[in-house]
Amino acid sequence: MTHIIILFFATFSAAFMATVPPGLLNMNAAKTSVEKGKLNGIIFSLGVSSMIMVQAYIAVNISKFLYRNPEVIDLLLKIAIVVFAFFAIYFFVAAKRNRVKNFKKVNVSKKNSFFKGVLLAALNLLTIPYYSGLNAMWNEAGWIKFEAKDIITFVVAAGAGTFSVLYLYTFYFDKLETKTNRFSKNSNYILCALMLVLLVITLFRIFYR
Repeated sequence: MTHIIILFFATFSAAFMATVPPGLLNMNAAKTSVEKGKLNGIIFSLGVSSMIMVQAYIAVNISKFLYRNPEVIDLLLKIAIVVFAFFAIYFFVAAKRNRVKNFKKVNVSKKNSFFKGVLLAALNLLTIPYYSGLNAMWNEAGWIKFEAKDIITFVVAAGAGTFSVLYLYTFYFDKLETKTNRFSKNSNYILCALMLVLLVITLFRIFYR
């Protein structure tokens, strides 16, 4: 039971931090809220989170397949290294640029806001490798065992962490909008540091197994 709690909060935190920097999904959640009302913003966020859960499940199955093939078991950690290194560089460059992109307005109705969220989340191809890397780390740490309850916990935590950030953007965008540059830069530096920590831990596990 303890490892389930740890798995949930570790995955929730990772999903939360990955969604914090202003980007396509959270900014569109905020825009939808401003233009069409907070209810539409929440429905849009639910659509995004649902697709994130699907992508997290796919990531788990990719890791599960690799793990159950002894000849490629070490590939799990190597994948994690590549993923964490890529995201560390990505967030560092994003922080250095410190520019806020201008996002187009998303004109959605209550009827299609959920599917709009699903579609936009599906276009984010970095989600699957990100959660594959996390899954490799959690597996090495003994937090996930590829059992049904562990997989469900991982998937739900990924969706919950994503939704919590989108919820905050939906309700507090008007307060964040005036501080977007500083907010974006600081959050990207924090994420860069987090990726570096995960990278170091993964390297340690490879050389001291």
